[in-house]
Amino acid sequence: MVRHTGIGVVAGLASALLIGVVVQATPLALALYLLAPLPILIVAMGWSHRTGLVAAASGTLALAVVSSPLRGLAFLVSTALPAWWLGYLALLGRPRASGGMEWYPTGRLLAWVAVTAAVALIAVVMLSSGDHAAYQERVRRLARAMLQLQMQETPSRGAGLEEDDLARIADRVAGLAPAIMATTFTLLLTFYLWAGARVVQISGRLARPWPDLPATTLPRRALWGLVVGAVLAVAPGYAGAFGVALLGALAAALALQGLAALHDRSRGKPGRTPLLIGLYVLVFLTQGLALAALSLFGLVDALTGRRRPAQAPPVA
Repeated sequence: MVRHTGIGVVAGLASALLIGVVVQATPLALALYLLAPLPILIVAMGWSHRTGLVAAASGTLALAVVSSPLRGLAFLVSTALPAWWLGYLALLGRPRASGGMEWYPTGRLLAWVAVTAAVALIAVVMLSSGDHAAYQERVRRLARAMLQLQMQETPSRGAGLEEDDLARIADRVAGLAPAIMATTFTLLLTFYLWAGARVVQISGRLARPWPDLPATTLPRRALWGLVVGAVLAVAPGYAGAFGVALLGALAAALALQGLAALHDRSRGKPGRTPLLIGLYVLVFLTQGLALAALSLFGLVDALTGRRRPAQAPPVA
């Protein structure tokens, strides 16, 4: 137990250090910053969720003491707790009556990734911005600056745009900002979960067998989150921002289900490898615009349930 606690403390300090290097403002520092959740995820899945919780607490305490309490709290809600929570869910399981273990389904895990991303994002926004009006103004200024920069680089795009037009576009971009950020965060959390599990599997410490990822399907009741998000999106203040973020996070999860469905349905078919390579290249070249089509495909796949087993496994 003492050894596991020591491993958790080291992992938490490593995660906090990766967060701290971002002050260097270099591409390498940014890359290391983005890897900050991995140490916590690795110890949570490789040792136990209690070790992951120790890592989350030690990293938070280190940043709170060395930097500031606010930065420590931001690390806790944006990095430490999401990593610990997903590591905990990944190892949930129970014995089957027929023998063996029944592990938490990857589809439900993906749904939790989306919800975790939306909740963590809004928590960080509230911590960093205070009231909603200040947050809106800051995002609006950022969107306006980005638009002006694009107009300077390509003057033809800004031809004929009045100051009022620029303000309206900035308002729309600001309104979509929670969805854009939540989409990105969902994709990042999914990558962290996959990468952390791979590291633990290679080390021989992964308790559960590697899941059949192409068979991943979101539970149908997770689609009610789209309804909840749409209703909340028209609400004022942070409730509306959370609704928009939830829509973006679930859209990313549906896009990942669309990718899984394409992997699943193309198994054993000729030309599968070039098809999948072309798909990923298209997603990369369109800067994520193809994700919208994948989200629709994933939504249809989730609604029809054609890839579901005859009897879905119960919740662990």
